[in-house]
Amino acid sequence: MRRWLDEFEQFAIAVILGERFGKRAALLRWFLFGLSWVFRGIVQFRLRLYRKRILRERALGCLVISIGNLTVGGTGKTPVVEKFARALQSGGRRVAILSRGYKSKKPPLFKRIINRLGSEQEFIPRIVSDGKKLLLGSRLAGDEPYMLAKNLQDVIVLVDRDRVKSGVYAIEKMGCDTLLLDDGLQYLRLKHRLDVVLVDRQAPFGNEFLLPRGTLREPPPNLRRASFIFITKCVPGADNSDLVARIRQYNRTAEIVECMHSPQYLQHVFSGEKLPLSYLQGRHIGALSAIARPESFEDGLRKLGANIELSRHFADHHRFSEKEIAGFIRRCANRDLDAILTTEKDCVRFPKLKEMELPIYYLRVEIEILTGHESWQQCVDRICKPQPVMAPERFF
Repeated sequence: MRRWLDEFEQFAIAVILGERFGKRAALLRWFLFGLSWVFRGIVQFRLRLYRKRILRERALGCLVISIGNLTVGGTGKTPVVEKFARALQSGGRRVAILSRGYKSKKPPLFKRIINRLGSEQEFIPRIVSDGKKLLLGSRLAGDEPYMLAKNLQDVIVLVDRDRVKSGVYAIEKMGCDTLLLDDGLQYLRLKHRLDVVLVDRQAPFGNEFLLPRGTLREPPPNLRRASFIFITKCVPGADNSDLVARIRQYNRTAEIVECMHSPQYLQHVFSGEKLPLSYLQGRHIGALSAIARPESFEDGLRKLGANIELSRHFADHHRFSEKEIAGFIRRCANRDLDAILTTEKDCVRFPKLKEMELPIYYLRVEIEILTGHESWQQCVDRICKPQPVMAPERFF
């Protein structure tokens, strides 16, 4: 059943992206097109309810920064969340990252019922990291929260669908003064002070259709809610003026920051051994991934000099079995390849293997700002070093 669902998900994604044709694909496309108009109406109606104050957002009395996007997956959001958290924590803020834990394993039913019915004082979210050590694995935490907690040793990471309650917990029980909402643009129940929206340079607005026919969660004009817009996956020296001009049609005031995902090194999935990027030069490798845009990952490997002889794609957030990994290793070994490369996001879902014929490394990437660094730094400084409010002069 699980395999069938994975195959159907990949088929549906190929249909959405215009990569599959035929009668079945055409029928599914038309069906999804109709549903996308229904989805658009629901999205806009919900936003209108919040604008008219019929539905009310909750203010928690501390700084809340949302980092999200208009599209589903593939914009490289996790490294941006990590960059913000690291900068704010270094600047003296007590930071908690709030995530919903997408595709994580749910807690036992009785615990979920108690948490939903209980008061905020009794509520306890899943604590992935308490700012001192990792407390949960990727299965219970989710891929991105686990990655963030692993890379940010001194930042608190909490997981729960109700991020109002987990925010209250972070403030009252853990002494936090800054909340980062991971994938929080559409989470309107909690009042945001800043909305950071990511736009993928390679596919800024997907195929321009809303879910489920396309990859947009909201229409492009809703970009007007953004305080900062990060154009991700940029190429140094490339001209992004057309994309910037379109963004300005929807938002004339937001600061725009252009950035790229900069490869740092290779790290062995199990032993932790690190290798320089030069290791890939001329190597014949296999590429294994379960992310929204595997072609972006593989193009990056080729630019580093690797020759990809075999590749295997799974549905986004797929949890690998030992049989799947062992089978791919065997295929690569039969082709006499040098190594297998995967993403950092994927490696947290790998089962522990006893024996391996080939080494498996993940590519560590970090965000590098190309343009707009001054705007980014000013934003961090304003948050970490707020200017004192001057008392009005008194005249006698």
